[in-house]
Amino acid sequence: MQLWAGLGNPGAQYALHRHNAGFMAIDAIADFHNFEAPKKRFLGWTIEARLGAEKLLLLKPATFMNDSGQSIGEAMRFYKIAPEDVTVFYDELDLAPFKVKVRIGGGTAGHNGIRSTVAHIGENFRRVRLGIGHPGHKDKVTGHVLGNFAKAEMDDLAEMLGAVAAEAKWLTEGDDVRFMNDVALRQQR
Repeated sequence: MQLWAGLGNPGAQYALHRHNAGFMAIDAIADFHNFEAPKKRFLGWTIEARLGAEKLLLLKPATFMNDSGQSIGEAMRFYKIAPEDVTVFYDELDLAPFKVKVRIGGGTAGHNGIRSTVAHIGENFRRVRLGIGHPGHKDKVTGHVLGNFAKAEMDDLAEMLGAVAAEAKWLTEGDDVRFMNDVALRQQR
């Protein structure tokens, strides 16, 4: 079983925040593949599903961003999932808007959700970084991250999320390069 967690903050007032890109990715994957409705478990919302030959647990922690690792850790321990079988989807400031990159391990780059996850499960998990761009000055970061995507960005956001959902099968197979390439190709259409 693989655990795919999307990071974000629960509540309608946060739904379109850039910081909720991880939640949006999990919702897009679930919608695209017609997965069942989520259930409340592990301090979050979960969906058990199959994608190809792989069994997945999709998770959206309801602990708020800064405590995301607590929810992820509980689900991992219950299912005895190794960190190598965890994928975390989250917003990335240092990536151009709507670009998608995957890497294993690394630092936290100041992201509190990733910091919490590393504190609870270590750093050897796969990260799907969803670019939200940097506002240009560090004093503007909080407002940018906790601000809604602009109306002019909605088509690009939908395109990115649709591409991530459509190509998610490559993540189940561990083909991160194919996933990134196919997502980028879809975004060029």
